Amino acid sequence: MAPPKILLSGDISGNLKQLIKRVVSVNKSAAGPFDVLLCVGQFFPDSADQLDEFNDYIEGRAQIPLPTYFIGDYGVGAAKVLLAATRDAGNQGFKLDGLKICNNLYWLKGSGKFTLHGLSVAYLSGQQSSDSQQFGTYNQDDVDVLRAIAEEPGIIDLFLTNKWPSGITNRANISDAPPGVSEPFGTDNIVAELVAEIKPRYHIAGTKGVFYAREPYSNVAAVHVTRFLGLAPVGNKDKQKFIHALSPTPASTMSAIEIRAKSTTTTLSPYTYEEKTAHSIEAGKRSSDSISDSQYWRYDVPQKRQKHGDGNRLCFKFVSSGSCPRGESCNFQHDVDAREQSLRGVCFDFMNKGKCERGPECKFKHSLQDEGDSNSQPGRGSGNANRNRSTECWFCLSSPKVESHLIISIGEHYYCALAKGPLVEDHILLIPIGHSPNTVSLPSECDIELDKFQNALKKYYNKQGKEVVFFEWASKRTTHANLQVVPVPSAKAAALKNIFNLAAERQGFKFTTMKSSNNYDGRTLLGEQFDRNFSFFYVQLPDGTILSHSIEENENFLPQFGRQVMAGLLKKADRDDWKNCTDSKEEETKMVEDFKSGFGEFDPNK
Repeated sequence: MAPPKILLSGDISGNLKQLIKRVVSVNKSAAGPFDVLLCVGQFFPDSADQLDEFNDYIEGRAQIPLPTYFIGDYGVGAAKVLLAATRDAGNQGFKLDGLKICNNLYWLKGSGKFTLHGLSVAYLSGQQSSDSQQFGTYNQDDVDVLRAIAEEPGIIDLFLTNKWPSGITNRANISDAPPGVSEPFGTDNIVAELVAEIKPRYHIAGTKGVFYAREPYSNVAAVHVTRFLGLAPVGNKDKQKFIHALSPTPASTMSAIEIRAKSTTTTLSPYTYEEKTAHSIEAGKRSSDSISDSQYWRYDVPQKRQKHGDGNRLCFKFVSSGSCPRGESCNFQHDVDAREQSLRGVCFDFMNKGKCERGPECKFKHSLQDEGDSNSQPGRGSGNANRNRSTECWFCLSSPKVESHLIISIGEHYYCALAKGPLVEDHILLIPIGHSPNTVSLPSECDIELDKFQNALKKYYNKQGKEVVFFEWASKRTTHANLQVVPVPSAKAAALKNIFNLAAERQGFKFTTMKSSNNYDGRTLLGEQFDRNFSFFYVQLPDGTILSHSIEENENFLPQFGRQVMAGLLKKADRDDWKNCTDSKEEETKMVEDFKSGFGEFDPNK
């Protein structure tokens, strides 16, 4: 298959008509047709005088000829257009590949990574700013998402930013470059740190007002080179290049020899760690004041640190999850005893610093715990569930409100039913027969039966070439629990962990990550994390990874969070809320019968 043909554009600043005219011309040339247009730098107009012409494209009176993506979400009129996009029903859910503005125009919001014509594309929208603005700036969460992406396997093909990275001209030959290239104005320290960590094959940026194609440079701890392209503004008076064509072969399809290829003009990296100033390093860190109150959803993203004897400090990633992706290269201690104390509810800051600044407001323990001291949470299965059964409950089998035509299989402690308003046709629920507010605090005999159901469902979906995701929103206000069971195509399973983590970043929290070799052990780990005094969300992924999050009383957690993330992955944004999915009783009955016919051979109750 031929490599995709990509057009790149610098700051548009509202000059869409001029850009589109040039795109149409290039598209008709021998080099075309092109698959996509990627825009960096300011996208929206400089002045209100440009709005009428600009809005002709936004409102559909003029056409954009090929799929176009932008990250420069600032300028006159930006807030109105972008706010409307965020509220559009078609843009609900978690959409890393862009929010649709109009036909063929997509806004890459915040930061993230997605696949475009086989290319792995990462992006950072907006600009660095100390002001808290709804649009046009990036925040620390956006930066942390990219730092987490940098640790994932694979090579990023394209990295899009608005600002140039500081230091890009270090070790470069700029004798023939246009004026302004070597000046520090218009560069960004954070972008420099991110590109040094992400190591993309191509880094594209705008906003500096000139065109600059740097010689390729080697990356530290990577075999491939990076090429930087700075693009001039559309219609600039100096007639510098504002549109550029690329046809890169996706790294995922290249041989090792092709990946390692270097030209004779390749330079050393301009981003060696020793050249960083303390100021730029600190600018990339999250301040201690912004760390969430609960130690269990902080995510220890890789950050550039100066070494000041931190070898005596504990690694939060290891202590909270039991593993650290940096392994032996981590600057912090991987202490097994501290991990055990963490599982017993001891405060990470207390173990790490000998004190906790949150004092009595901290919900964790400020003393080391012996093996028998950790049972401070209420015992599993208190026996109150049956006494609280309500005839108004939709899920109690004894309730007149239960929709019995949705039931697939009934066991001793759990039953299996089609989800009302399913995300996909074989989306089901595992529901305790007892009137319990969650599935995490039930007795062990319930977990044993749940394990049988989960294993049977895995076999059923695997036979169809699918993997399965289990998730539960255990709200303090929930009266009868239900464990959501959603199948995904096997090809999409590898993306699940990253997508859930990115969705959490966007919502302002971090997951606790655990790993288990089987469902039953995973349920045991969840029981250790669960605190009845807090609402709780968790998701069990096909590879045994469990992501969990305890929700604070005043936290604005979305009840449909799990479903919305899955809707984004499965491209079912129109079904991200079950209330909007209306299937007739006849349609539901047919879905149940179809499920039963395939599930029968695996059903543990037959």
